Amino acid sequence: MIVFIFLFMFAYFIPAIFVVSEILFAFFLSFVIIDYLLLFIPSGALFARRSMADRFSNGDENPVSILIENNYKFKIGVQVIDEIPFQFQRRDVLFPDVIEAGTARTIHYSIRPTQRGEYDFGKINCYVSSPLGFVRKLFAFDEQKMVAVYPSFINMRKYELMAISNRLTDIGLKKIRKLGQSQEFDQVRHYATGDDIRTINWKATARRNEFMVNAYQDERAQNVYCLVDKCRVMEIPFAGLSLLDYSINAALVLSKIALLKQDKAGLVTFSRKIDQFVTAQRQTAQIQTILEVLYKQETDFSESDYERLYTAVRSKISQRSLLVLFTNFETVNSMKRQLRMLRKLNENHLLMVVIFENTELDAFMNQPAGSLKEVYTKSIAEKYKFEKELIVTELKKYGIQTLLTKPEDLTINTINKYIEFKSKNLI
Repeated sequence: MIVFIFLFMFAYFIPAIFVVSEILFAFFLSFVIIDYLLLFIPSGALFARRSMADRFSNGDENPVSILIENNYKFKIGVQVIDEIPFQFQRRDVLFPDVIEAGTARTIHYSIRPTQRGEYDFGKINCYVSSPLGFVRKLFAFDEQKMVAVYPSFINMRKYELMAISNRLTDIGLKKIRKLGQSQEFDQVRHYATGDDIRTINWKATARRNEFMVNAYQDERAQNVYCLVDKCRVMEIPFAGLSLLDYSINAALVLSKIALLKQDKAGLVTFSRKIDQFVTAQRQTAQIQTILEVLYKQETDFSESDYERLYTAVRSKISQRSLLVLFTNFETVNSMKRQLRMLRKLNENHLLMVVIFENTELDAFMNQPAGSLKEVYTKSIAEKYKFEKELIVTELKKYGIQTLLTKPEDLTINTINKYIEFKSKNLI
């Protein structure tokens, strides 16, 4: 069009150009009309469909695919714009492609949600052009769908498969030598090379006239409770996910591993009051119950009431259990306000307090200071880091198991601790 504008402008000064301009413009309009007819006359010339799971896993890459079918009798150029949920705040979900006549193409991409809840997908917009390229036609396919984002069940399945195939060490779990011996008797069996001679059953040996040994199995049906704190400090984000979401993902995986180890898994969520209490069980549907409860949890931006937590645990959990408390103390004073209740919880149960390192502070402290202001700022950052170490020291002084971990390493470190406790028969 710019070329034609200049041609008609020059034709004012050179009349001979005017006729040439008119002829070229007529050809141009003809091609535009032909292109329009090629694109707009055929009905059902393009088809698009989005395929994805009904549920997304929080904090993980979730695959989405779009099938595009070209029913035109010529090759087309297409630009696909998928209307993804507003929570992602992305404007780059545009996929240019070329599709041959009578063929189909599948576009694959993935999205990573960082919040649980409902996500609404909108239309699939396809801008199609013919080989002439003068006109584009919009095809809008109503593929609206609501997807629920749940705690990281993809991560849970990964650990589950590793546990079933006995390959947990491949993803960072420590192989811990079992100390001592469980007191839960399993059976009397024939002696095999390598068996501990202290387990020989002399009465059975005398009756059978061959060596027989007592076989023991790991104690089962032990209670493992995840206590998830929902106070305001759990809303601090790292790599897009809040500490609450990291804790929820880790609690889900730990519950699954506990069930695979034949233990009972339970859950408590709390802040100012006890929000949810799932009694520890070993039923098949227990992990689905825990998943549905965790899906609905939100931070309430208040300070947690540990006295209510202690009262609920004392009244509802009678058997000695492993209590994994996911919380975050930023200062020694904030921890000491709750220390009395933590010690009481640890009297009748094995309590492990999980707190988080501030990885962003660590990254800042590793950078060289370029000004006096940055020196002061680094000093404050080092003070906060030292506070975390003091919190761990203070809790351990009272016999409370403590795990200080980076948010991204939370799941693997929590499972390592659980396996360590079982190997030492601490539960």
